[in-house]
Amino acid sequence: MRHFMIHHDGVTIPVSRGGRGRPLVLCPGLNSTQADLHELAELLRRDHDVVTFDLRGHGLASAADRYSFEAFLGDLVAVMAELQRLDLDAAPVLVGYSLGADLAVRYACEHSGAVAELVLIDGANPVPEPFITEDVLSEFRAMWEDLARQQEAERGSARQVLLTAQEILDVNVEIDVVRSGILGWYRKIDRPISVITSTSMAGVSGEGHAPRFNQNWRAGVERLVREQPHIATSWLDADHRLVFTHAPEIAQIIRSAQGPVGQATS
Repeated sequence: MRHFMIHHDGVTIPVSRGGRGRPLVLCPGLNSTQADLHELAELLRRDHDVVTFDLRGHGLASAADRYSFEAFLGDLVAVMAELQRLDLDAAPVLVGYSLGADLAVRYACEHSGAVAELVLIDGANPVPEPFITEDVLSEFRAMWEDLARQQEAERGSARQVLLTAQEILDVNVEIDVVRSGILGWYRKIDRPISVITSTSMAGVSGEGHAPRFNQNWRAGVERLVREQPHIATSWLDADHRLVFTHAPEIAQIIRSAQGPVGQATS
């Protein structure tokens, strides 16, 4: 394993690289770190040269004075630029989880030749309706305030998240806006794309907002496949934590997805 730091835009981004085989970059999402993705990364390192990193304000990355989609995108761009200066054998597979999937789509849209293909895990979903609406705003705010309090116990560790509840809320509102127009980014990508998505993104409860959120999530994936039928789609019986709970299955899908553009499956 090699560990190094990238300095850009006033922040320090820790990067880890290890394994052998085809290059692969694993981009975490909001409120997740490379330490959280350790199991998936280790499974992929059996046959990939895997690069992981932390986004600003996450894990061992430094805090920042701004947290936004464009700022997080800048972190990914900086990592990819550094890798291009290193000795990669080929353009890497770019794997993104949650917000990391949205970042990956935007990056591939703007840097087509820099990636071999995309694997998008429960993110970059062109959902027909936003998630953060006025009727659920107070519940989301309370949830993220509770999450921020829980994160106090992780301070100084590789799993820490330094964002406040309001900053997490603001980024999620921005993600809704990003996803409302993300189909335009997909149209500009000429690389193979595989999507791994949860069947119950918001959990299996039949009460509260979960059924509506799950229906919205599924409708977004179905919308994507209708417009981009070449995208290979795999559904896992899981919630949005699938990258932590179903790492072996995800690693196997990533291995089998590589190569020619696949056909959508269910």
